[in-house]
Amino acid sequence: MNATLKRLFDILASLGALLALTPLLLLIATAIRLDSPGPVLFRQRRIGLHGQPFRVLKFRTMVDRDPDAIDQHQEQVVSAGIDPRITRVGRLLRATSLDEVPQLWNILRGDMSVVGPRPILPEQVEVVPPSYASRFDVRPGLTGLAQVRGRRTLGWIQQLEADTEYAARHHLLYDLGLILKTVHVVLTGQGIYGEAGVNWRTYRDSLRNRQQGDTK
Repeated sequence: MNATLKRLFDILASLGALLALTPLLLLIATAIRLDSPGPVLFRQRRIGLHGQPFRVLKFRTMVDRDPDAIDQHQEQVVSAGIDPRITRVGRLLRATSLDEVPQLWNILRGDMSVVGPRPILPEQVEVVPPSYASRFDVRPGLTGLAQVRGRRTLGWIQQLEADTEYAARHHLLYDLGLILKTVHVVLTGQGIYGEAGVNWRTYRDSLRNRQQGDTK
């Protein structure tokens, strides 16, 4: 019953938001096309419910690059608003989280939910310890517990802890509370470019160093 209500809420919320935000979406799309060459949308492979891959949608905020050609193991973390990869319009979209709005279509399709763990990259799956695998038992979300607890300021394991806590506790009223908290986080700009916690690449490297030390 909880899953049915959650899916019904996702459909109604995403459809209503897409209809209401159509003028804004068209304005953003126009601004992106005028600001820099390349597509309006950025499509990237992510891992969703039960480990199934899908293409997440975002407004393009960086210079045009083929998402499948990006080496995620070597990709640099985005740094504040001075990152040369980010376009002028992209800086505004990231600061307001408007770059994520196209994921309403992912929600309507059933790839995602309004609330849930953020969808991760295929490369990140290898550094999800088995004890946190329950994060894949729910659809990834546009927002979630990790987002209201600190976003990028959380370390990789802290994010996974929040994801698995959500997977164990989620219900419709809980989701509504997280949505309200998300509004506050977005309006105040919390956790966008603040001092970041240990990211998944750093965590991966620490695991490798530990394994190499054990074999010596």
